[in-house]
Amino acid sequence: MFLLQIAFLLLLALVLGRLAARFNMPAIAGELSAGVLLGPSILHPLLPGLSNWLLPHQPEQMHLLDAVGQLGVLLLVGVTGAELKFGLVKRRGLTALRVSGAGLILPLGLGIATGFLLPRSFVPSGTHQTVFALFLGVAMCVSAIPVIAKTLLDMKLLHRDIGQLILSAGVVDDLAGWFLLSVVSAMAASGLTAGVVATSVLYPVAMVVFAFLIGRPVVGWALRLAKRSESAAPTIATAVVLVLLSAAASQAMKLEAIFGAFVCGVLIGTSGELESEKLEPLRTTVLAFLAPLFFATAGLRMDLTALARPLVLGVALAVLTVAIVGKFVGAFIGARLSRLNRWEALALGAGMNSRGVVEVIVAMTGLRLGVLNSETYTIVILVAIVTSLMAPPVLRFAMARVEELAEAELDLDGEHAQSAQRA
Repeated sequence: MFLLQIAFLLLLALVLGRLAARFNMPAIAGELSAGVLLGPSILHPLLPGLSNWLLPHQPEQMHLLDAVGQLGVLLLVGVTGAELKFGLVKRRGLTALRVSGAGLILPLGLGIATGFLLPRSFVPSGTHQTVFALFLGVAMCVSAIPVIAKTLLDMKLLHRDIGQLILSAGVVDDLAGWFLLSVVSAMAASGLTAGVVATSVLYPVAMVVFAFLIGRPVVGWALRLAKRSESAAPTIATAVVLVLLSAAASQAMKLEAIFGAFVCGVLIGTSGELESEKLEPLRTTVLAFLAPLFFATAGLRMDLTALARPLVLGVALAVLTVAIVGKFVGAFIGARLSRLNRWEALALGAGMNSRGVVEVIVAMTGLRLGVLNSETYTIVILVAIVTSLMAPPVLRFAMARVEELAEAELDLDGEHAQSAQRA
């Protein structure tokens, strides 16, 4: 049964992911839809017998899928960390920090306020509303580098100034997002006391310091040994072992395993001993097999039938509005403070609004920790899908205006030059 589940989920994720890409949508939208089709939203109401046969409700059966999904997400986060370009942040400096800072603080604050205002029925029993509100704030403030980069690449904006600025701000967002997720997850797992709050903040800081003082030379040494072979296999195996060991260490500190995986991925990517081309087979395997399977598994937990209830639908629309407005306005303000024009600021707000992969990981983490229930989980996944779908058209609209403005300025400069020659 496990093998059949893997086969059906991966097949549907592949087909629907390709279909989404054909319609210029992020592949993640199709991959999540694979789980939605086979889950309680569609297959179970229509064909309950088939649904119960393919996806029996025994916990151990779902644990098998979860185990594969967790391995996939750890390696996905590790690969993502290894591909972050910190040189972009250095080159863009204060502008990237302003855009990212405003794009983090405003949606974080609005998300926390929304978490306190939601009816208690949306907070799982046994979960402190403060922890729930903090978790919702983190979910509202993250961005997704993979979706942003793919959108910019498709629109041929990746190497343009505005594209580089969006990516550099996204790198800062990623760093802050994983840190905040680890802190709030530690609070959710251990309770909300002064000691837990202190350790949940200090442990991630201590792990980062340890990683760069001790872990960095260890990672460099391991990769140096691996690259002696002409084959890519030793480098891939070494990277996987390092990511999993770092994830295990993070989990042992009662932090999220994905935080350790991300930190290790950054160490691997910034190591001078890494031969990037040797990691390409690992990246292909993760993106073609493990990541789609994880997203399809995430879609299985969605229950769109809950949106038929007016209260749930109203809360979903409110949370979605807060997510879009908070991130967009925050990034827009940061861009305007950096003296970018309104169309460039609009493009930055559109790019930073895409949540995709990271939002799904945040939602799955919240569901596993018991911070989110079925309704709030479905709402957060909807935020990931809607923001990822709306980013490309808004970005295209804004960039068309940026180019028109640039052409108008060139024409004006040409007219001034001709007037000066006549004079």
